[in-house]
Amino acid sequence: MPDYTCCCCYLFFSIGKRANSTLVVFVVVVVTDIITTVLKEILVSSALQFRKHPPPALTNEKKQKEETAAVKTATALPFNFTSSPGQPRSHSPDKPFTPGGIMAKPLTDQEKRKQISIRGIVGVENVAELKKGFNRHLHFTLVKDRNIATPRDYYFALAHTVRDHLVGRWIRTQQFYYEADPKRVYYLSLEFYMGRTLQNTMINLGLQNACDEAIYQLGLDMEELEEMEEDAGLGNGGLGRLAACFLDSMATLGLAAYGYGIRYEYGIFNQKIRDGWQVEEADDWLRHGNPWEKARPEYMLPVHFYGRVEETEMGSKWVDTQVVLAMPYDTPIPGYMNNTVNTMRLWSARAPNDFNLRDFNVGDYIQAVLDRNLAENISRVLYPNDNFFEGKELRLKQEYFVVAATLQDIIRRFKTTKKGSPSRTSFESFPEKVAIQLNDTHPAMAIPELMRIFVDIEKLDWDTAWDLTRRTFAYTNHTVLPEALERWPVELLENLLPRHLQIIYQINQIHLDRIAAMYPNDMDKLRKMSLIEEDGCKRVNMAHLCIVGSHAVNGVAEIHSNIIKTQVFRNFSDLEPEKFQNKTNGITPRRWLLLCNPGLAELIAEAIGEDYVKDLSELQKLNDFVTDAAFIRDVSRVKQDNKLKFAQHLEKEYRVNINSASMFDVHVKRIHEYKRQLLNCLHIITMYNRIRKEPSAPFVPRTVIIGGKAAPGYHMAKMIIRLITSVADVVNNDPVVGDKLKVIFLENYRVSLAEKVIPATDLSEQISTAGTEASGTGNMKFMLNGALTIGTMDGANVEMAEEAGEENLFIFGMRVDDVAEMDKKGYDAMLYYNKLPELKQVMDQITSGYFSPRNPELFRDLTNMLFKHDRFKVFADYEDYVKCQEKVSQLYQNPTDWTKMVIKNIAATGKFSSDRTITEYATEVWGVEPTDLKIPAPNEPREAIEETARALKKM
Repeated sequence: MPDYTCCCCYLFFSIGKRANSTLVVFVVVVVTDIITTVLKEILVSSALQFRKHPPPALTNEKKQKEETAAVKTATALPFNFTSSPGQPRSHSPDKPFTPGGIMAKPLTDQEKRKQISIRGIVGVENVAELKKGFNRHLHFTLVKDRNIATPRDYYFALAHTVRDHLVGRWIRTQQFYYEADPKRVYYLSLEFYMGRTLQNTMINLGLQNACDEAIYQLGLDMEELEEMEEDAGLGNGGLGRLAACFLDSMATLGLAAYGYGIRYEYGIFNQKIRDGWQVEEADDWLRHGNPWEKARPEYMLPVHFYGRVEETEMGSKWVDTQVVLAMPYDTPIPGYMNNTVNTMRLWSARAPNDFNLRDFNVGDYIQAVLDRNLAENISRVLYPNDNFFEGKELRLKQEYFVVAATLQDIIRRFKTTKKGSPSRTSFESFPEKVAIQLNDTHPAMAIPELMRIFVDIEKLDWDTAWDLTRRTFAYTNHTVLPEALERWPVELLENLLPRHLQIIYQINQIHLDRIAAMYPNDMDKLRKMSLIEEDGCKRVNMAHLCIVGSHAVNGVAEIHSNIIKTQVFRNFSDLEPEKFQNKTNGITPRRWLLLCNPGLAELIAEAIGEDYVKDLSELQKLNDFVTDAAFIRDVSRVKQDNKLKFAQHLEKEYRVNINSASMFDVHVKRIHEYKRQLLNCLHIITMYNRIRKEPSAPFVPRTVIIGGKAAPGYHMAKMIIRLITSVADVVNNDPVVGDKLKVIFLENYRVSLAEKVIPATDLSEQISTAGTEASGTGNMKFMLNGALTIGTMDGANVEMAEEAGEENLFIFGMRVDDVAEMDKKGYDAMLYYNKLPELKQVMDQITSGYFSPRNPELFRDLTNMLFKHDRFKVFADYEDYVKCQEKVSQLYQNPTDWTKMVIKNIAATGKFSSDRTITEYATEVWGVEPTDLKIPAPNEPREAIEETARALKKM
């Protein structure tokens, strides 16, 4: 007789023995349905109560039982947790609302994620599998148990568990590319500013909720584990972060794409502020290891330097070189919910012989390891200081190192075809199978290197090789500043890369012959368009090399592309106008909304659905909610939650207390004169003076947050940081000012810090001199996260104003034409100093030592620059900037109108998705098409890959 555990089961058994079988089935179904409904209600209530009031610590036996029950409870819930745990999400018209109102303690990110449907389904199998994987990795990979494991161990265990879900998809993706043999895209960049990987991977795999639940059941704090991950700071700012966003979009759009760069041992330096000065410390981001990368020693390749060129009957031969080995490390790049996992391959420098035993045995211990250290220095540091010769040579070594290894790898992959097929021996189809994008001029040596491989190694004739090369490469320009356009001394190239200099000379000769034929006797045009600059020290203009050696050249915003066509590269544009394009930059909404702002992501999903995650243009539907009072309140509530959370972060990490009800006025980016942090600083002092003059006058409380790093060798940028910190010391300690105005300098600004401050921002500062910022992507991130922009008509600001309407941004200052006109007439800083009393007061305070009483001359270099040789015309825009800031304060006092403008801005960000940018690159530059085809999952048969590959070929 079975051991029945409830009276219902006994009843069913009894009926089954005595009644008609059909009736039995009917009764069972009805009663089961009733019981299931009741149990669900009980379980929901119990689960929510459990969340609010966790039970006291359990014994091991009881804890194991409770964990099992919790898994079942979680999977029984037919809905996601709402914004207030235990209550349905509802609007609260009775509660007072202001953008700056003090709200209740915000939910943690882990709590918010549980309410977000677009972050994946919490299933019992998922949670149980993740917990099992976590414990397995803790035990077998890390060799730890819960008694001695640290939070970092738990992070590594979770990272390995999540990576387990990547590996099958990663292998499947490569199998699919092998079967389908699509045209492959190679993105060459000296920077990939990836930030942290764990959370982004969980989101793209749809594992976020399941991982949160598993970690919760294990008694751990997800946010604490996420904070254990080091930022992969392999970039300096927008250039590297753009590359990271592009990799995410390429995978999401199903492109067969690869990112190639350098695995720097030390990334962008860690910034410390000591006595107001920036101090750089090494960013040893690999000191604990990196769970996301996989070394591939089987693909290690030689890279040559120095030597000489020997002419033989078979052609030129580069001999007597020094060899450095390039070791590849692969990192998976998952697309969003499509099973595609692409690869970022980063090269690390290795010596051919790690250790000279003979030198060691005779006592020369330093020489024994010297060669190894010299070789490995190539991948040691991101952007070595090139203010001296050794730094310049190392920088050029880095640039050649990455392209030499990458091109060998690309050609190896090109020659490898599907099993059973002959390998490719002809390069005729090379441009049809390979597209290489040069991210700025840093990888420009790829052009002469590919020519060297084609001509010297593969023995193609010059004309054929040059045709293939030009059809393969495309070049993105990221700057119009003359000092940022790379020029390498011919003498340095002749010593380090002698064969490549010969090839550059030959390319230049063919190029100049063409120009001379088109423009006879125009020596000025020949001089301006030559790859070799001969004024003073001979230099190779790398931008010119990129333009001549590529089939497409693009700027990164409409205004920037227009400037490079009509000003910077006008002669080249006149020669080949069809070559020049625009590709306005974009950002990935997966990281810059779903990851960093889960509350807003869910609010948008509830309003318009989830399609915006892969099609950001869907956000335009939010225009229907601009006048919706309930939606306005919810948008404001999310913003206030984010502000309060960031204020808590500042208190914990920086020991700074700020008023979360104040306006958060944020200016975070690289410190540079053209980005005009100085203009912001002058406005801060102006506000300070106004408060001091009339302490009782109405003033909208404001917290000004500035962050960014100055290049180690950039004196003026470091002085700007010193001025900001000095002003902050005075303002923050003045009792007359109190909480009306606070100034915070965010130390060590990086991707993970951006993910915290951007969602909390009210006002985004984008105030570069018109015509100097190529595009910017920070402006887009702030706009997407509900900040309003104060800015000039520069870079992508112009297109943001077009999309949202200029009336929905705070636009001030000179336009590009005004700046050009001023350059013609001459800029006189003293004119503004004498005309504007508040500006005069500010400058007199700085000059007299008001903010540096111990050293009144401290800021002399800054003031001399502002008065005598300010290329970026800070004084010219000061008055308009201050007036525009007054409009900002005025609108902030009207919370409803402020938030309406916020919603309009969010609705207008659809254009600024990196998915849109990459789609344009793919179809208009690379000759490939994005696809919605989903690669078969790892558990599907191999035949499914072949079927999907055939479907792709038919498209």
